[in-house]
Amino acid sequence: MSFNTFGRVFTFTTWGESHGPAIGVTVDGCPPGIALDEAFIQQFLDRRRPGTSKFTTQRQEPDQVRILSGVFEGRTTGTPIQLMIENTDQRSKDYGEIAQAFRPGHADIAYHLKYGIRDYRGGGRSSARETAARVAAGGVAQAVLRELAPDLRIIGYMAQMGRLHLDRANFDAAEIGNNPFFLPDASAVPAWEDYLNAVRKEQNSVGAAIEVLISGCPAGLGAPVYAKLDTDLAAAMMSINAVKGVEIGEGMAAAGLSGTENADEIRMGDEGPRFLSNHAGGILGGISTGQEIIVRFAVKPTSSILTPRQTINQKGEEIDLITKGRHDPCVGIRAVPVAEAMAACVILDHLMLDRAQTGGRRGLIG
Repeated sequence: MSFNTFGRVFTFTTWGESHGPAIGVTVDGCPPGIALDEAFIQQFLDRRRPGTSKFTTQRQEPDQVRILSGVFEGRTTGTPIQLMIENTDQRSKDYGEIAQAFRPGHADIAYHLKYGIRDYRGGGRSSARETAARVAAGGVAQAVLRELAPDLRIIGYMAQMGRLHLDRANFDAAEIGNNPFFLPDASAVPAWEDYLNAVRKEQNSVGAAIEVLISGCPAGLGAPVYAKLDTDLAAAMMSINAVKGVEIGEGMAAAGLSGTENADEIRMGDEGPRFLSNHAGGILGGISTGQEIIVRFAVKPTSSILTPRQTINQKGEEIDLITKGRHDPCVGIRAVPVAEAMAACVILDHLMLDRAQTGGRRGLIG
């Protein structure tokens, strides 16, 4: 079993390798009658695709999506939706020198130890190229959410890049799409550009932290034990390439708070319960409260760098290795639309699970 499928009711299965002829995804469980076309999905892929700025890999892929099944006359049919994205700019020759060597920080050695065979061209399934298929699936999820939960909004952005942190006093969501870093602070963009340029010139890379805010999420999504909403959101983010840690709400910082500081007090508002803070990140006991859901995760520095690193080859010989090719100096940049896609898939999956179990009924207060 290779476990390439994610979700319970709304599911997607990705397929393909970085340097194969194409990658794609099969989406199942999508309700029928949802308006969907290639242009709607393409807008999400365009935000993730490579080669859009000097701060990402210069691999030139249009990431043009094709709908092969599951849509008829502009609406979903309720049957599996097959989406395909052709690979058009592979340079497999860049990877010839690592065919028998293990790149430090990459999945090469783990794949070899598990399977005894690996696609060394760009990492095969371990490549960030696989995430384009997830973004396509997220586009389908967004189309469904647009009809089932029209008030729901999902926005992702960079909160940290290396030693640089987002100044939350300058937070402006309208600026996220106006710069190559998905940064909600226009005044900080020049400093971030200078910093990443310096990293590139040093033939190095840097890590990042990404945040995703989900607003307008209905209360009551999730289950108390093995299908907690925060569990599935964490699993979704942790499954993204290069992610090494996930937090919900205060996350690890909660370890430094007292009970009086951390508890989100409640008062009665005009439209129902009103929370006075949101340390829980919009989820209590695995179930959404109706507050803004806050997910944060850390992305490690890109392992493919031009600085020699010590490693071994398949013969067990110790060598120094430079990883050639076209790579992101900060892979966290393009993780932002991937995170939004995964969040959309999780929220839709839980929305459909909730409708199946409760019919959307809610406990009344007041």
